[in-house]
Amino acid sequence: QVQLVESGGGLVQAGGSLRLSCAASGRTFRSYVMGWFRQAPGTEREFVAAIHWSGYHTYYADSVKGRFTISKNNAKNTVYLQMNNLKPEDTAVYYCAADPNYGGSFWSPAYWGQGTQVTVSS
Repeated sequence: QVQLVESGGGLVQAGGSLRLSCAASGRTFRSYVMGWFRQAPGTEREFVAAIHWSGYHTYYADSVKGRFTISKNNAKNTVYLQMNNLKPEDTAVYYCAADPNYGGSFWSPAYWGQGTQVTVSS
């Protein structure tokens, strides 16, 4: 069982930066693929980024490539999402997710956090 708790959301102006954190419980953190999804009002939840348990492989949605960076600290059981050059269309609830495997475009993680709101003003 894995429990995930996000933090770091907030209100920022366009062009600004935020860093989201996701604290994971459970001794199996190091063997899980960790990721971030987001959901804006009236839309479906969409994939943002993921990182392999080794930390050597990362995956990003085209819409955030070059602006967002996912990383993890195994010693702290924490995964991060550094978001730079934020745009109003990045406004959404951001969810941390975890799963033993990565499913590519059809990834459906087994474990989810409660979400943290990110609002980008124009």
